Amino acid sequence: MDRKVEQKPVEGIEHPDHRVEFELSPGDIQAVRFGVSPGHELAHAVRILLRPQQHPLQWGWLRRVQGRLPSESFGVLATVIGDDGYMPDFLTATPTWDLTPQAEADALRSTDLDPMRVDLGKMVLRSSGARQRALRRMQEHPARAREMVATAWQEVWDAALAPVWPQIERLLRADIAVRSRTIAASGISGMAGGLHSNVSWGESAVRVGLRRHSEIVDCRGSGLVLVPSVMSSWGCMVLTEPPAQPTLFYPARGVTAGWARDAAEIAGALGALLGPARADILLGAGEARSTSQVARDAGLAVSTASHHLTILREAGLIASERDGARMLHLRTPLGEAMVGAVL
Repeated sequence: MDRKVEQKPVEGIEHPDHRVEFELSPGDIQAVRFGVSPGHELAHAVRILLRPQQHPLQWGWLRRVQGRLPSESFGVLATVIGDDGYMPDFLTATPTWDLTPQAEADALRSTDLDPMRVDLGKMVLRSSGARQRALRRMQEHPARAREMVATAWQEVWDAALAPVWPQIERLLRADIAVRSRTIAASGISGMAGGLHSNVSWGESAVRVGLRRHSEIVDCRGSGLVLVPSVMSSWGCMVLTEPPAQPTLFYPARGVTAGWARDAAEIAGALGALLGPARADILLGAGEARSTSQVARDAGLAVSTASHHLTILREAGLIASERDGARMLHLRTPLGEAMVGAVL
């Protein structure tokens, strides 16, 4: 079975018994981790642009990117990705907590040519006409195709997702923070049951309903990566075949038609609640920063920044930990949830 062939929306399930089961050891929280995937978001952004009428939650974002897209580069990605079904594995790296868009782009530029040629061959079999001929040329000249696809990836990213990546990343990290807290409070079963209506936990396995495919995947040695997604907000997708890490992509919480609002609007909404200075500090607390860094970024005196940090900490919105002589400040799950709720 091809990798990612099973990546399909769960709506319109054609057979109620089709499902993928990710087997885990009983109570093995260590086997489950979360990640983010900029490449997954970009690939599904391309599919949204190919079928905009099917994705009303993304219309606000679509209005922002109209007229920005580099047509030639978008055409390259549209040819490789297509509007549904199988998606080539070489387009995305293994999702991790700290995977950045730049790291994803760098991984694509250095991806192995042999697996890439195999992936392109699968796309050739799933296409026809001019698209099939273009894919076949890529398969015959993989080094040239890799450079062409990587360049297109970067140009489309810069035009379509880079302007809204802060909003997307906040939604993803807010979702992960809430899910992680649910695991701590209710275990994997409580968390898995809330991912999507077609995801459940039973007999030490995370089960995912799919349209056409059934499989049992033993994750007891490798673990399972859970990846929230803003762009694929209609259902769940899975990645199961070695050497890929078993992965479940699911819709992130809080994705509404207004998720792509401008960062200034978001800061204004938080500012009305917390005050402008504290809102700015909270928005910047997605990465650990020292008190002096917070003060410098916010244009405040260190004593003033420390006062605001104390209030945010007492409200449970940030956590502060000592690192040698420095105190580092980072958003808590509650802080992530608040930022995500504003989005």
